[in-house]
Amino acid sequence: MAFDVLPGLGAPLRRLEDPRLLTGGGRYAADLAPPGALHAVFLRSPHAHARLLRVEAGAARAMPGVAAVITAAETAAAGLGPIPTLTEIHDAAGRRHAEPPRLPINPDRVRHVGEIVAMVVADTLAAARDAAEAIEVDYEPLPAVVLPEDALAPGAPLLHEDAPGNLVCDWRKGDAEAVERAFAAAAHVTRVSARHPRILAGYIEPRAALAEVEGEVVTLTTPSQGVHVLHRTLSEILRWPRERLRVVTQDVGGGFGPKLPPYPEQALACLAAWQLRRPVLWVQERTEHHLADTHARDLLAELSLALDAEGRFTAVKVEAVANFGAWVSPVNPTIPTGGMAKVLTGLYDIPAACIAMRCAFTNTVPVDAVRGAGKPETFALLEAAVDQAARETGRGPAALRQINLVRAFPHRTPLGYVYDSGDYGGLLEAALREGDTAGFPLRRAASVRRGRLRGHGLSCHLHGSGGWGDETSIIQVLPDGTIEARTGTQSQGQGHATAFAQVVAAAFGTTPDRVRILQGDSATIPRGGGTGGSSSTIVSSTTLARAAEAAIEAGKDAAAELLEAARADIEWQDGAYAIAGTDRRIGLFEVAARSGAIEGRAEFDTTVVSWPAGVAVAEVEIDPETGAVTLDRFACAVDAGTVVNPMLLAGQLHGGFAAGIGGALMEAAHYDADGQLLSATLMDYAMPRAEDLPPFRHVLEGVPTPNNALGIKGVGELPTNGAAAAVANAVADALGGRAVELPATAEKVWRALHG
Repeated sequence: MAFDVLPGLGAPLRRLEDPRLLTGGGRYAADLAPPGALHAVFLRSPHAHARLLRVEAGAARAMPGVAAVITAAETAAAGLGPIPTLTEIHDAAGRRHAEPPRLPINPDRVRHVGEIVAMVVADTLAAARDAAEAIEVDYEPLPAVVLPEDALAPGAPLLHEDAPGNLVCDWRKGDAEAVERAFAAAAHVTRVSARHPRILAGYIEPRAALAEVEGEVVTLTTPSQGVHVLHRTLSEILRWPRERLRVVTQDVGGGFGPKLPPYPEQALACLAAWQLRRPVLWVQERTEHHLADTHARDLLAELSLALDAEGRFTAVKVEAVANFGAWVSPVNPTIPTGGMAKVLTGLYDIPAACIAMRCAFTNTVPVDAVRGAGKPETFALLEAAVDQAARETGRGPAALRQINLVRAFPHRTPLGYVYDSGDYGGLLEAALREGDTAGFPLRRAASVRRGRLRGHGLSCHLHGSGGWGDETSIIQVLPDGTIEARTGTQSQGQGHATAFAQVVAAAFGTTPDRVRILQGDSATIPRGGGTGGSSSTIVSSTTLARAAEAAIEAGKDAAAELLEAARADIEWQDGAYAIAGTDRRIGLFEVAARSGAIEGRAEFDTTVVSWPAGVAVAEVEIDPETGAVTLDRFACAVDAGTVVNPMLLAGQLHGGFAAGIGGALMEAAHYDADGQLLSATLMDYAMPRAEDLPPFRHVLEGVPTPNNALGIKGVGELPTNGAAAAVANAVADALGGRAVELPATAEKVWRALHG
């Protein structure tokens, strides 16, 4: 049996989890603390860089209701180790660098504002806060390094003073000699440069940790993107045997990347619960999210594009500096480099490419993946260069793109990545139709009559789905007529319970309401890589389909006995077992009811990678008196391969567009020269609201991938990758070709208009 095509996929089905969530049935970590749980508060550094001369907690420990104060001395006594780095960084010669050890509480110095100095555990949240204020800390402030505006200049300060000398700060990829030959022979060269500011994840539910002790096991309930990554890394930090720790994730109010890594707060909550033998609850405040969770982007780059006389792209190169922050992030520290390398040539057939990127280690929060993971800033550069090249050579933006698109698949990029399938020319034409590009001149004329400026922007983009293909899926057909399916990925609001139920139901020839998806428990699910890199539907759907196949095979013995036939004569037909050549049948659930549960297991055994693609079309209107930008229209064409549920896909697209548009028009996390975060609250960090967004239009132009049995391409980050570039190009078009550094706020646009 093979599930190359499952009947029923592609049907629009409302989310099965929504009735529970919309009627108050959510199971979020902050809601699950038992009566009598202790409350944790963290004392955080107000300095970006300082030596810790003294931490005196005696007065705090003596305060009423205080159960414990944990400092670096207590974590050292307990034997806590450093936070492990899951992705190694190597130099051009293949040598791995040794990053500075990051302990849950560092004993000698702090390296960014918000770093933990002490943890207070008390009977009430108020008592814990009061005790934290009573801790006396003597700091010796040190000079702080942030990413300077002239970071691309030789000799710019890119390392904080105690960064070890073996940090890799010169990362290169591609054939630089071939690129230089192409530029030397080019008929035209276009150059663009940009500073891409930091952004925050901004999830609805901040992080939390509830640690409970039962016997010799500590159960940590925490919102995450995968319990197995946390189980492995937290056991290593705590230096506990794996069987002492259980990690559980129930409902999650958004992840986007920063809920995948381990954090000090989770390890410290477990330590406190273990030592006190009482439940310990920590719930993050919004400012803590801004100060302590991993950030994203923060890139200063220049991109150069070479063209021949016919307008064909012959080479692209980037020189950049990426801010890694104060520490090497635990999961994806190479996001700025690897993310750019995957997509630098975009949808275009460019023969030569190279990247020269230095990394800065500064007194700021570490940088890791947030939705898009290095690709949105890459496409903002590349697509701005394509538009500028079109203006400089007298060509139309769409026409220049059309003659440079990849036409044949599989396509190997000059940086070594292989695009699996697609019809990029068809995507571009479909996007232009969906966005009514033909009607743009009339809309621009109408804007001019109202005293407004109107611009049109395109973005051709793709995403190389990733994540870990580390998955064991288990399916059990139960005697009560339901199917339980266990998976190692983790939903943070994407609708996994619905999409996976559709796949399992299609495999068994039944209805999705019979399927129950179980996830988020390190004790009951053998292994899983979690959710990240737009990979969950690829990993879990294909593995669940194979587990269903295994369960069907496993049930043939019982079916043969019940039908009084030889096993070799039993066939699977439309949701039932049948004796070949007869009309004698027995249903799947009847077999389970009469013979006991039927189980099937499968390991993920294919490639995670797929290359979904899209073309976005944006139109903006600008008020020249104020500089205010209104996003008036937004449309796209999308290749997501085989679609499991078009309603869920539309939701992913809408959310991804909003994230990219926020980065284009308003989102930026700023540090001052002393390393103080100026965007520590939502009063200072703007995020898009419903009134900022137009109706989104999209059309599906899918070409299934050959890289997995169901033909699925991951789509979660694709819209974010292209939205910012399309909006930025529309703003530049409205301003007569003048680019504005993102985010294109009203102030920046007004200054561009008025000099």
